[in-house]
Amino acid sequence: MEGRKRILGWGVLALWVIVIALAAPLAGKLGDVQRDRAVDYLPASADSTQVAKITEQLPGGDSTDLVLVYHREGGLTPEDRATAAREAGQVAAEHPLTSAPQAVPSEDGTTLLYAVSSTEPGTDEAARDAFVHDVRETVSGEVGGPGALATDASEVYDSLDGPLLYTTVAVVAVLLILIYRSPFLWLVPLVVAGIADYLSTAVTYALHQGFDISVSGQSTGVMTILVFGAGTDYALLLVSRYREELRRTPHPYDAMTAALRGCGPAVLASSGTVALGMLCLLAADMNSSRGMGPTAAVGVLCALVAMTTLLPALLVVLGRRVFWPLIPAYGSEPKAARRSLFAAMGSSAGRRPLAVLLTGAAALAAVALGTLNLPGALKQEDSFSSTPEAVAAMKTLAAAYPQTGTQPITVVAPTAASTGVLETARSTQGVAKAERGRSGDGWTEISVVAAHPPQSPAETATIRELRSALGEGVYVGGPSAEQLDMTDTNARDRGIVVPLVIVVVLLVLIVLLRSLVAPLILVAAVVAVWGASLGIGGLVFESLFGFEGTDPGLALLSFVFLVALGVDYGIFLMHRMREECLDGAEPGAAALTALRTTGGVIASAGLVLAATFAVLVNMPMVQLAELGFVIAVGVLLDTFLVRTYLVTSASVLLGRKVWWPGPLADKARTRARSDTGRAPARV
Repeated sequence: MEGRKRILGWGVLALWVIVIALAAPLAGKLGDVQRDRAVDYLPASADSTQVAKITEQLPGGDSTDLVLVYHREGGLTPEDRATAAREAGQVAAEHPLTSAPQAVPSEDGTTLLYAVSSTEPGTDEAARDAFVHDVRETVSGEVGGPGALATDASEVYDSLDGPLLYTTVAVVAVLLILIYRSPFLWLVPLVVAGIADYLSTAVTYALHQGFDISVSGQSTGVMTILVFGAGTDYALLLVSRYREELRRTPHPYDAMTAALRGCGPAVLASSGTVALGMLCLLAADMNSSRGMGPTAAVGVLCALVAMTTLLPALLVVLGRRVFWPLIPAYGSEPKAARRSLFAAMGSSAGRRPLAVLLTGAAALAAVALGTLNLPGALKQEDSFSSTPEAVAAMKTLAAAYPQTGTQPITVVAPTAASTGVLETARSTQGVAKAERGRSGDGWTEISVVAAHPPQSPAETATIRELRSALGEGVYVGGPSAEQLDMTDTNARDRGIVVPLVIVVVLLVLIVLLRSLVAPLILVAAVVAVWGASLGIGGLVFESLFGFEGTDPGLALLSFVFLVALGVDYGIFLMHRMREECLDGAEPGAAALTALRTTGGVIASAGLVLAATFAVLVNMPMVQLAELGFVIAVGVLLDTFLVRTYLVTSASVLLGRKVWWPGPLADKARTRARSDTGRAPARV
């Protein structure tokens, strides 16, 4: 009989071999559809997005705009100017430009710039990168501008895949070795997580082909983190329960069946909640946020499927020896453990629950005030933790031309109305000059130069004034307008997605816990964690990390991730607490028992998840570093403060009211149910 059951395990492994074989052709193509152009991150309905789309249709296609920057601190020499003119001419001779580059000297004589625009690369990113690299080989000065910045950003994102994956694997491996204290066991969930990550890339590619979802370097990087972080969490819970069942059950197959029956519902509910929370991002107008929703959900669901099918099959086939040297023998008892940390924490919360709750809430509120210290919106040149050439060129221009715009604002207008639009643009306050550009397909391009530095408050005011003056049917875009639209749209998305996430998560918890009060406690707790995590970010981003700004999408994305993942752990705790109550325990005792019995394994899971997101802090993109820091801090706060002290103390204070209006709120009904002899499921 046991032999036939083991054959079932081999059958599951065979099915996974087939799945991997089917996924292979798709997984290898995800990099081909990954796009990190501005239009792939921009809000779908914004002016700047319309400008990007329309200019792609103009004669020659999308233009790649560069700025050649020549600078000498003591002042440019005649030889410098001659070299600059010769090299600019060479660029014009080797590439078709929209106009001949003209020298623009700075007032102090230290800098010379040439604006270069070419439609030769079109919308092909590889062609754009080749054009930028060729110009850089020709020019002895710095090459900046939107095209160069896009190339540098693309190269940074392309460089993330390898280091991000390797670092994540290394971090998870070290933590699993420390947790399992086995030279073999740690490798099994790690391999399964790697397979889940591979499968998620194939599924994401299929979704892109079928539904045209946006795939960016940011979304695929976060998906990898989620697969390894959430997948390892599910593995920790399953393996912990499996180890317990092996002491009670002679055969691994039966032990695994009992383990899945015990913790499977909670794992399924928690992963489903995370996936639904991520899918709420589909309501966002930002292309990058909307694309991240399904990719993140795919990562979580692939991790769930792998950890509840492939991992159990591998463990059953390998048998008890995979736990060596701490093999759980049938009929053995675990070593008598010392009074656990979580038992001590629970006891302190149980003795003075009101004091613990008020103190913890006050601490979170105080830390959340740090959000007032968050730096302003992140500028393009501050998006890198290092300084690529395009950023260096932008900083040189900002210092040399403090009173002049060095980055054009692009206006597209119906050709029939272009003359009037041009005159209105020239007369708009804050505009230094405006010139007609390409025309085609009923549209005309107008290049506007502001009288103020790029992304300064004055230039932002000029963009808003242009949009107001030019009216409907005329679109104002360009790099600075894109940053403005991202900031405005993220604010709009927060007003829609945040309430949606709260409602969706709350409804799932109400159905799962059959209560209204308990879900409200969990949601309030994770929202408090989000505020405190952002507050800590406000205290350290500039002072410790040197970040010059905050990514406009940080608040929204960190909220979605922290609420979904925080509720994930809350489900494990409340699920166990509910089962203890069903078994006849009083709510206070049930809360302390749930904390004592689940605290260790969930703390391990929290450490792994926090560590995987902390990997993003070392990435060269400030947006990813900020997101990784806030989520990692939030997970740690939830694991060791909020869930341990605040949720437990609130449950002790409320007693049976925590399960209102469900049947557990009624003491008599609870006792009647406990008399049926139902055994509680263990997480």
